[in-house]
This record gives sequence, structure tokens and C-alpha cells, in this order.
Amino acid sequence: MKYLLFGWLLTTTALAQIAPSPKTLPLQQSLKDEMLEAATTFLATLSPEQRKQATFPLNDEERYNWHFVPRERKGLPLKQMSAEQRKAALTLLKTGLSVQGYQRVMDIMDTENVLRVIDNRPPNDTYRDPDNFAFTIFGEPAAKDPWSWRIEGHHLSLHFLSKEGKVIAQTPTFFGINPAILEYDPKMADKRMSDERVKTLPQKGRQILKQETERAFALLKTLDADQRKQAIVAAVAYPDIVTTNKRKASIEKMEGVRLADMKPDQKKLFMDLLQVYLTNYRITLAKQQMDKLEKDGLDNLRFAWAGDLTPELGEGKGWYYRIHGPTILIEYDNTQTNANHIHTVVRDLTNDFGEDLLLEHYRNSNHSKP
Repeated sequence: MKYLLFGWLLTTTALAQIAPSPKTLPLQQSLKDEMLEAATTFLATLSPEQRKQATFPLNDEERYNWHFVPRERKGLPLKQMSAEQRKAALTLLKTGLSVQGYQRVMDIMDTENVLRVIDNRPPNDTYRDPDNFAFTIFGEPAAKDPWSWRIEGHHLSLHFLSKEGKVIAQTPTFFGINPAILEYDPKMADKRMSDERVKTLPQKGRQILKQETERAFALLKTLDADQRKQAIVAAVAYPDIVTTNKRKASIEKMEGVRLADMKPDQKKLFMDLLQVYLTNYRITLAKQQMDKLEKDGLDNLRFAWAGDLTPELGEGKGWYYRIHGPTILIEYDNTQTNANHIHTVVRDLTNDFGEDLLLEHYRNSNHSKP
């Protein structure tokens, strides 16, 4: 056990030394300049071989090859970077995220150390690896021409695209966590929590996606019988987010109770839940997304639920909800590993990967289509 804990401390200490502190996140108004500068600086630290590994043309199909499961990925992973390169990569990461979003990424990475322990894997295991998160840049970072970048690993996939100095896309955005709550409890349906080693883990008691869970249940609790009839679309939760890792997110039928049909206190709870997801982004990007939703009409947003109606993490009863509108889809699923394993995703139904705006760009330019 000492060896396992030493591995955790070594990785976490090293990460803390090179990771930019959330308290020093740059000013929001200079996002476009900082993201470009951060990407350029990161690339400048790479050797020719690393740069070849980390970069792809903007029109390469790899840009759409995303997933949230443990697997081999294209791009340059943290484990192949020097301390200087890691610092530059994480500086790029923080340009797209808020303090909350940045911390979620750090916690998701660190949870791979937890999985090493509760899955009984050795300290040098590469399947559960906090350093197996890869950075990839598509196109050449430039002030005018479009370019994109991605960070991806187990339970994390973030995508940003910039054109003419403005970030025009920030989805898909996937955050997941397993275990959703790490608490020693021999009676919990998630039997991993009966492992005595859980008592000694530094992450014990941590619940990373807590707001996403609690605010949804707070809203569900206020719905009257008629509203619940509209909101509950299935008695049993889906086994995962419905859209999985599809390139084009789509759910055939828009279901659930409309924001327009909610009472004032319910509308506030709904907006509080929505803001949890938007607040992961840099404030500039969060406002950009909210402006788009307001333009399309917030009253058209719907809240849908499936599965259990009580919040008991790790007790084997799963639940699922989504926020669905003409331009946005947010999914949350907690069914796997005895309902102690959460997946969340934000999809822009009109501009995932910046694809729609890029097509317009290429139609109005001399470039070939992506």
C-alpha cells in the first residue's frame, strides 16, 4: 500500500509543480490572444518528432476521432513531455476553462491513481494512467486562419476551434468520473468501496461532479405530478449517454418538461443546473454560449429524466437526465459500476467541432473543404 500511495504522491506532486495554479488563470478579456500565444509557445517547446506526433492538418479526420474510454490516442501525451512542455500544455488548457473547469480536469486526471488502487493494478500500470492525456493541435495556430486543439484521455475530451482570432467552437465537452464518490462503505453496492485501502487514499470523500448531481435532483424534487409525467421519459436509466461518441449528436425526439412551463422557482433551479455546465468554460466562452441560447429562446429548453428518483450514489440504482434545446444537448448518466460512475457531455447541435461555421468559411474562401 505504501508503494501505491508513493506512486500517487509522486505523480500529484510533479503535476502540482508544473501545472499553472487555478488562482493565476489569465484575464478573460484577452482569451483570443492568450490561446493563440499558448498554442504557439507549446509547439515551440517540441522537438521535430514530437511536433509531428502532436499536429495534424485541420481537415484531417482525426479531429473527429474522439472518445472517453481508456485507449491509445493520437497526439502527444503528458507522459512523453518534459516539465517545460507539460507546463506549456497546461497553460494552453487553462485558456479555455474557468477555475472550476480547470480543477475538474486536474481531478479527473488524478482519479486514474484511485482506479489503479481499487482495480488492483500496479503503480506503473498504463491502462489507468494520470499521464495518458494527449494534446493535439489541428492546423497552424494563426490569428486569421482557423485552427483547433484538443485534450483527451479517459473520462475527458475537450475541443476548441479558433477562427480570425475568435474561439467559435468549444464542443464536444466530455467530463466523466469513476468512482463518482470515493467513500469507504462495506454496505455500498459498489463493492470497491469495501476495500480497506480506500480509507487511506488521499482522495477519500471526494465527489467531483457533485453539483451536476445535486442540482438536477433539486429540480426534479420540485416538479408536480403533471410536470413529472412530461419530464420522466423512461423508468429505467439508459446504460450510457445516448449520443455516445458520435461525430454528429442527435436525439430524434425532443422530450421533457419545457422551461416555459416551469414555475419561477423551478426556472431558477433549471438555470442553476445549466450554469454548472457552462461555468466550466472561460467566462468569455460561457457568455458566448448563453447568448446563443438566449437568442434561440431559453423557453424552448427541456429537462428530461430517466431512471431512479432518489440520489443514492453507489447503491446500484442509476439515473439519467438531459437538457435539450434546438441548439444544445447536455447529457448526464450515472448507471455504470452500481451507479457510482458518471458521464456528462455538452454538444452544440449546430456547431460541434466548429464544423458548420468552418463549412461556411470554406465556401466563402479559396480553401478546399475540410
